[in-house]
Amino acid sequence: MFRVITRRSSLALGYRKLPAVPISTISSIEELRQTLAIERASDRTIALVPTMGALHAGHLALVAAAREQADVVVVSIFVNPTQFGDKCDLDAYPRTLEDDLAKLHEHGVEYVFAPSTEEIYPHGKTEITVQAGMAASRFEGRSRPGHFDGVLTVVSKLLNIVEPDFACFGEKDAQQLHLVARLVADLDFATEIVPVATERDSDGLALSSRNARIDPARRKHALAIPRALVAASRSADLGVEPMLAAAQGVMQSDSKVKLDYLVAVDPETFRPVDENHSGAVRVLIAGVVDGVRLIDNTLISIP
Repeated sequence: MFRVITRRSSLALGYRKLPAVPISTISSIEELRQTLAIERASDRTIALVPTMGALHAGHLALVAAAREQADVVVVSIFVNPTQFGDKCDLDAYPRTLEDDLAKLHEHGVEYVFAPSTEEIYPHGKTEITVQAGMAASRFEGRSRPGHFDGVLTVVSKLLNIVEPDFACFGEKDAQQLHLVARLVADLDFATEIVPVATERDSDGLALSSRNARIDPARRKHALAIPRALVAASRSADLGVEPMLAAAQGVMQSDSKVKLDYLVAVDPETFRPVDENHSGAVRVLIAGVVDGVRLIDNTLISIP
């Protein structure tokens, strides 16, 4: 369905920073469309990196992937209210636009689209939305009702506004990536989705803007999540149930982590596999540490 870009960790190597170019921050949909029309008239391809800001090395991996794909990179920074079920969670989401712009400037990004909520939703929540379907009712969708409807609606708006040749999404949010790929395929968007491998900190924790909300003294408990995925990988030769049992055992060994779900799914359909499954599976995990909900996943082959 799409290609996956994998690279060695940016934390180990550091990305090759491009010569800094003037970065244009645009908040108007009409101005962005007019600006990108000029780029297209010069036969330049465009890649979009949708973000909610609070950028870290994981986001910069998406920027690097976008740079590999296209002549022009557009990064959107918009904290989308329609994908938050909890207003407190929305209010707590970090807004660090100045720092984000500095990082993007260093990585040669030409355009940042940073609209207001009123620019994206001028009449409040849109009457017409994208319904994410049955695949969104499981896992993250079960824990966060309506979340993926909000995600796919704003992604649809961004794809219509930017009309990119490519759009880069991280594999850490595997269910979101699956649904975005279905959105593009089912609704015939003329954009290629480029998945980018998960970036991890030196201790193995998947990079996320939410990590900053974990008390440093309690961060060690969050490491049970990536350790559980390692245990699953090491037990894959034994089959689906022993593989999941190994991961479950790691999670149960730390009482400070509250497990939400742990499941193996078919990477193509995102449906749970049965105990006799062989071939590729994606193991998904979600847990709460210090009041912060974290997700992670890994692709495993079962003989």
